[in-house]
Amino acid sequence: MKPAEFSNRIGVSEQTLRNWDKSGKLIAKRTKGNHRFYTEDDYNDYMGISNKNQKKSYIYARVSTRNQKDDLEDQIDFLRQYTNAKGIIVDDCLTDIGSGMNYKREKWNELLDMVMQDKVDNIYVSYKDRFVRFGFEWFEQLCRKHQTNLIVVNNEETSPEKEVVDDLIAIIHVFSCRVYGLRKYKKKVGDDFKCK
Repeated sequence: MKPAEFSNRIGVSEQTLRNWDKSGKLIAKRTKGNHRFYTEDDYNDYMGISNKNQKKSYIYARVSTRNQKDDLEDQIDFLRQYTNAKGIIVDDCLTDIGSGMNYKREKWNELLDMVMQDKVDNIYVSYKDRFVRFGFEWFEQLCRKHQTNLIVVNNEETSPEKEVVDDLIAIIHVFSCRVYGLRKYKKKVGDDFKCK
């Protein structure tokens, strides 16, 4: 929540919040644009409310390459606007740069670990493929079993045919990248390496 909203909730002025932030009494979190914000945990800590068993809500955003950082920021901004408009308090935003077919993404695995520890209430993603390229329904079921809602905000309706085409394109893309990688490796190593 923004400093104005947080200051109203706890009954102090925004200037007091700025002073507390500088002195370390109540440190604000910061966006990438260096704007201050506060979470429900900050409120609970200030009010002395125990939130040991309280589940949290997260935004998850992903892009495939570092060249798409603008798209990553757009996803985050869109999801923050969506959750703010619905009055939803998001506790944290987790991001990864990597393929949707890569199951070794750091923040994605961290999020799934928290789901399986029953610590997550909601996960907000912009599209299914931003969370995982294949097997979305399986992960959605896993989340459901741990009372976690996996919410796709831009839930575009696609025909079964379009889904199959999208999946095939993704598979072709992954394997063409691997072939390209093998060619680069072959050039490095020399003619001793033969691709069969």
